[in-house]
Amino acid sequence: MVENVIARSLRLMFAGSLALGMHAAYAQETTDAPMQRVEVTGSSIKRLSSETALPITSIKADDFAKQGLTTAQEVLATISMNQSSQSSSQSVGSGTGGQSQADLRGIGGDKTLVLLNGRRIASHPFNGSSVDLNIIPISALERVEVLRDGASAIYGTDAIGGVINFITKRSVKGGSVTVEHYEPQKSGGGDESRINLSAGYGDLNKDGFNVFGVVDVHRQAALNASDRAFSASGYIPSKGVDNLSSTPFPANFYDTGNGLSGNPAFAAGCVGPNLYKNTSGKSTCAMDVTPYMQTIPKTQQESFLGKASFKLNQDHLATIEYLHARSTNEARISPPPMSNIGILMSASSPYYPGGSAGVPAVPGLSGQDLDISWRPVASGQRSGFDTSTSDRLVLAAEGVLGSWDYNAGLSHSISKATSAFTGGYLADQRIIDGVGSGLLNPFGEQSAAGQAYLNDSLLKGKYLDARMTSTAIDAKVSRELFNLPAGAVGFAVGTEFRRDKAEYNVDTALAGQASSSGYAEAQDQSGSRTISAIFSELSIPVVKDLELSLAARYDHYNDVGGSFNPKIGVRWQPTSQVLFRSSYNTGFRAPTLYDLHGPQSKTFTANKYDDPRLCPGGTAAPGANGNVACGAQQYIRSGGNPDVGPEKSKTFSAGIVLEPVKSLTVSLDYFQIKLRDKIGTVAEQTLFDNYDKYKDNFIYSNNGTKLEYVLATLDNLGEMHTSGIDLGLNWKLPRSDYGNFTFAFDGTWVKKYEYQNERGGEFVQNVGVYGDNAPVFRWRHNASLQWNLGNWNATLANKYMSGYRDQNYVDEQYEQSVKAYSVWSLSSAYSGFKNTELTVGVKNLLNEDPPFSNQIGTFQTGYDPRFTDPLGRTFYVRATYKF
Repeated sequence: MVENVIARSLRLMFAGSLALGMHAAYAQETTDAPMQRVEVTGSSIKRLSSETALPITSIKADDFAKQGLTTAQEVLATISMNQSSQSSSQSVGSGTGGQSQADLRGIGGDKTLVLLNGRRIASHPFNGSSVDLNIIPISALERVEVLRDGASAIYGTDAIGGVINFITKRSVKGGSVTVEHYEPQKSGGGDESRINLSAGYGDLNKDGFNVFGVVDVHRQAALNASDRAFSASGYIPSKGVDNLSSTPFPANFYDTGNGLSGNPAFAAGCVGPNLYKNTSGKSTCAMDVTPYMQTIPKTQQESFLGKASFKLNQDHLATIEYLHARSTNEARISPPPMSNIGILMSASSPYYPGGSAGVPAVPGLSGQDLDISWRPVASGQRSGFDTSTSDRLVLAAEGVLGSWDYNAGLSHSISKATSAFTGGYLADQRIIDGVGSGLLNPFGEQSAAGQAYLNDSLLKGKYLDARMTSTAIDAKVSRELFNLPAGAVGFAVGTEFRRDKAEYNVDTALAGQASSSGYAEAQDQSGSRTISAIFSELSIPVVKDLELSLAARYDHYNDVGGSFNPKIGVRWQPTSQVLFRSSYNTGFRAPTLYDLHGPQSKTFTANKYDDPRLCPGGTAAPGANGNVACGAQQYIRSGGNPDVGPEKSKTFSAGIVLEPVKSLTVSLDYFQIKLRDKIGTVAEQTLFDNYDKYKDNFIYSNNGTKLEYVLATLDNLGEMHTSGIDLGLNWKLPRSDYGNFTFAFDGTWVKKYEYQNERGGEFVQNVGVYGDNAPVFRWRHNASLQWNLGNWNATLANKYMSGYRDQNYVDEQYEQSVKAYSVWSLSSAYSGFKNTELTVGVKNLLNEDPPFSNQIGTFQTGYDPRFTDPLGRTFYVRATYKF
C-alpha cells in the first residue's frame, strides 16, 4: 500500500503542492481516485505526511480538540519545532495589543509564514510582521499543516522558519452546536468558555454547491499574579530576585538643595502594603508591584467564517470565502510610576516632611524643593483595553483547462487594532501641579479634595489606532510536460501581486499626557508598498525511485528591491520501507512596513538598572538624583527604522523515513539555517551591561543631568545560526478486543543556536541558556497515546521541554537552572448518544506548577509565562449536538 501511495504521490506531488489548501480540499470532494492529493500533504493518515518530498507535520482538528486546546496558539505549542511563542499574557504591561504569534525554530515570529487555506492573511498592525493567531477560527478548522522546510519558493521566501497552513473544513452539511467550559482546580480565575455554531447546506457533488458558516465565541477570565504562590511576589532575596520598584507609595524624595534621598516612612521601617526598605542601602523605601500585576488578562475572541463553493461543471469550481474575527484584551498592571517628570514639593506644602499635615520629619532636609518619585496607589491599577479585528474576503476559481490544472484568486484583508486607557493612567502635569500646589499628599492618604483631584486626573479613551490592508491577486498552473523512462516531468508556474499599506495614528493629545503610557512621544506614521512575484517548479524523475525537484521565486518590492531565490530538493526511495529526502534553498525577508515606519515609543525598561553615567557602580554622581539614576527602571525608546535592510538566509535539510512494518513510520530530519542581517533590537540588559560599547544609544538631556532614554530601535544586528534534528514516530498497534491504540511522537533536538547583536560581533550561545531575550530549548517533544473502542475514545498526551540556565543571576550564588517542564493531559469522549458527543478531560493532569525562573523579560515574576501554564490542573467538559 505504501509503495502505491508514494508512486501516486510522485505523479501528483507537483500539481498538488501549489494548491495545498483549497485545491486539495476540492479534490477530495470528487470521486476520481487520482485526485486524492490530500494524501500528499498527509491529512488523511498522519504517517503519510512523513513520506512526502518535504517534511510536513499535520494535526487534525479532532486531535487537538480531544487535548482541550482552545486557541491556535495552544495548538502550535504542541509542535516541537515551535521553540517559543507569544500569547495574550505578554500583553500585560508590554503593549502587544493582546496578539499571539508562532515562532518556528525560535528565529522570530516574523519569519514564520501563516496561511489560511494556502493564502496570506494581513499581519497584526502593532508589529506588522506576524499574523495574530487569535483571529484564526479554530472551530472551523479541519487540520493544521506545518511545512518544516523553510523559505518556501511557493508561498514566499520570507518563510525562513517554516510555513503554517490552517486549513478549514471543505464543506458542511447540516448543523452542530458545541459548548465547552474549562475550570482550573485552583481558585482565582482563568476559567474559559466557548460556544460554537456551524451549519451548511448543499452537496457539492449532487447539488453542485455547498454553503456553510461557522460562528465561534471564546472567552477567558483574568488571573491575577497574587492568585498563585509562584507568581505572587517580585522580591525573593534567597533566589536573587529583586524586582522592587524605587517609585513607591509612600513616595521617595530627592532634596534638590543638598542631594539627600529619603522617605518619611523609612525611620519606621518602611511599614506598608508591599513596602520594603531599599536593598541598596539608601534611606528610601521600595515597593513590590508584582501583586498588582495580572498573570492572564481577560480575553475574548469572536470569529465568523463563511464559505460558498459552486461546481460550475465537472472541471471548474468557484469559491467565495469571508472571515471576520474580533479579539479583545483587557490587561491590568501596577499603578503608574510618577518619577523623573519634575514633581517638585516646596517647603510651603502641608505635606512637606515635618510640616503641618503630620508627615514625619526627616533629619537633614535643606528646606529646598523635593523631587518626588511617587506611585499613586489611590488612582488604582493601570488598565488598558485592546481590540483587534480582521476581515478577509477571497474569491477563487480552480479546475482544469485542457491539460492544465489552474488555481487563481483575489483576496483583500484588513487588520485593525486599537488601544485605549480604561483606568489608572494619570496626566503628568496634573500630578506636578497637584503636588506643587500642596493639594496632593505623596506620603500618605489623600484628603477628600486630593482624592477628587486624582480622580479628575485620570486619562481615558483611545490613544492608538493602527490599520493594515493587503490586496492580492494570484494565479498558478501546472501539468505534466512529457514522459521520461522513470516517469512524467511535472511543471508549474505562478505569479502573485500584492499591495500592502500600514497606518499608525496616535492621539498625542491623550497619550502625550502620560509618560507611563509608552506613547507619550510617538507620532503618526504610515507606509505602503507593492510586491510582485513569479515562481516556478520542475519535478524530474531522474531514475526509478529518484526524483529531483527544482524551484525558484523572484520577488520585487518597490521600496527595498528584488531578490531571486532558488530551491533544490532530492527524494530517493530505494525500497518501499526506506525513503531519503534532502533540500537546499535560500530565503529573503524584506523589512515589514512596521520595521520601517512603526512609531517610536518610549516606556520603562522591564528591569531596574544603574544609569552608567549618573550612577556608576551604584553610587549617584554629584548632582544626580539617585532615586531615578540608581537601581531604577529607565526609559527605553523603540520602534521602526527607515534604514533597516532585508534579511537573507540559507537553509539545508536532509532526512530519512523508515517504515519497517505497515503500521509503524519513523522519520529523522536534520535542519540547518543560517541567517544574516537579522532584524531586531538589542536586549535592554545587553545595552546596560555594555555601556562603553553602546554609549551612543544613551541619550541625555542638554545639561547631562538626566537620562532621557536609551535608544533601542530596530536594526540589522548580525548573523544567526541554528541546526538540529526533528524526530517523528507514528505507530498503530494491532487491533485487539481491548480497542485500537495509536502512538504519536514529535520531538526536536537543537544542536546549535547562536546569534550576533551586531555585524562582526561575538556570537551569543543560546541553546539551553536564556541568552538575551529567551531560552532555546535543547529538547522539546509532544507525545500522545490514543485509544478507541466502539463509541468510546480516549487520549493521553504529554508536552515536555528540557531545562536551561536561567537569566537574571546577580552573582554566582544565585546562578541557577530552570527545571524541565513536563505536562500531561487526559481526555475521554463518548459518542453513543443520538446526535451527541460528550467529552471530559483534564489538562495538566499532575497539577505541575511552572518551574521557577528569575527571568526579567516579561512583567510576570517567578516563572516564564511564554512557555508554561500558570493555571494548574484544569477540568473541562465539551458537548456537541448535531442536527
